[in-house]
Amino acid sequence: MSFFQRISRAVIGKSRVDDDTLDAIEEALVESDMGVDTTLKVIDSLEERVAKDKFMSFDELVGLLREEIGALVDESVEPFDFSKKPYVILVVGVNGVGKTTTIGKLAAMLTRQGRKVLLGAADTFRAAAVDQLTIWAERAGVDIVKQSMGSDPASVAFDTVKAAVARGADVAIIDTAGRLHNRVDLMNELTKIRNVIRKVVPDGPHDVMLILDASTGQNAFAQAREFARATDITSLTVTKLDGTAKGGVVVGVSDQFHIPVKFIGVGEGIDDLKVFNKQEFVAQLFSPDSLK
Repeated sequence: MSFFQRISRAVIGKSRVDDDTLDAIEEALVESDMGVDTTLKVIDSLEERVAKDKFMSFDELVGLLREEIGALVDESVEPFDFSKKPYVILVVGVNGVGKTTTIGKLAAMLTRQGRKVLLGAADTFRAAAVDQLTIWAERAGVDIVKQSMGSDPASVAFDTVKAAVARGADVAIIDTAGRLHNRVDLMNELTKIRNVIRKVVPDGPHDVMLILDASTGQNAFAQAREFARATDITSLTVTKLDGTAKGGVVVGVSDQFHIPVKFIGVGEGIDDLKVFNKQEFVAQLFSPDSLK
């Protein structure tokens, strides 16, 4: 059931906005994985606004919801600053969220734009990680820097940015291990990677991108919280957003952590990574044609 369908169900047959209506809307927002804190923020604001007009139409109510939800999503930002060369992206996220796939799609997108991209396989702890990234590098037509499994991730990161400078790459994208079992280890590893990058590119990394899977619901919030504690996250990419049923994750995470969303993954294909547009996203949430 889409986000719009849930809202429609919440207010169908109602001639006025009463407490029951607001309760139903609150339930619809929570079901869409917007998170309790963000949902309450929307409901509190909605209560103030409808207090002046309890007999508003369905369209007017939806219009208010669109405004409130749109205000909670951080404004879209330019995905890249190509005045910085190489533009270094450090990609973080737990295993299984589509991290490697996103890196491959991102490399393909940049290559289509005529940019020279270099990948760094610094997730050296998972047996298949380097192999998977190598396959995506081949699909995207870009070079990759890698070492054997179990190598020091910081060493791979260092080699990647050093090679990016030497080869005149526009962008270096570095994969990292997706482990959360020990926050101290994660923090130490990411700090070490950041430090070695700065030995070559003093103002790098320019973007620490967190990958989240929209289909994991509340787990996405927990992951964002842990990574935000471990490092300075500067952008979000939300994967598996091929419908609006779980679109609330985008709103809730952006609102609670004040991190801009740069990209959304809308499918499995190499071209299924889109630059996030807040206006289009909110419009899609409230589209009657969004039936997934």
